Amino acid sequence: MQYIYVGEIVNTHGLKGEVRILSDFEYKDKDKVFIKGMNLYVGKSREKLTINTYRKHKTYDMVTFDNISDINDVLGYKGERVYINKSDIKIDGYFNEDIIGLEVYVSGIFKGVVTDIMKSKAHDILVIDNHKFLVPFIDEFISSINLEQKRINIIEMKGLFDED
Repeated sequence: MQYIYVGEIVNTHGLKGEVRILSDFEYKDKDKVFIKGMNLYVGKSREKLTINTYRKHKTYDMVTFDNISDINDVLGYKGERVYINKSDIKIDGYFNEDIIGLEVYVSGIFKGVVTDIMKSKAHDILVIDNHKFLVPFIDEFISSINLEQKRINIIEMKGLFDED
């Protein structure tokens, strides 16, 4: 099973076992993640919990789980990370987790490996070789992504890969 990070349980809400999840997962608002019957995997142990109800509240995704109806049963989840099973969701394209580990090339020259993807208010940022290079993860900078070849081609731009 391959887990995909979707957010964090930041608090409880009310007395009936509802939790607040803070998530910036890009596919959550397309009725793919927070839906009744979807399995979430919580914490380091990846405890499997099934969504019973979902609603939006301000910036939070509010969720209750099957067979949990008391605040005392969810208090232990506060601060825990939440994941889904990659095979439980179908998308057009790829997950950020698919990009990590790909080799980065500019004009056919190897520049490094994607080690992380940082979030920013404007867009995601590719972290190459543990912060040696940072590249905005937007179409203006990305020429192509080939998951089978484990390769990303970056458009050559002055200053983007200068090592001075």
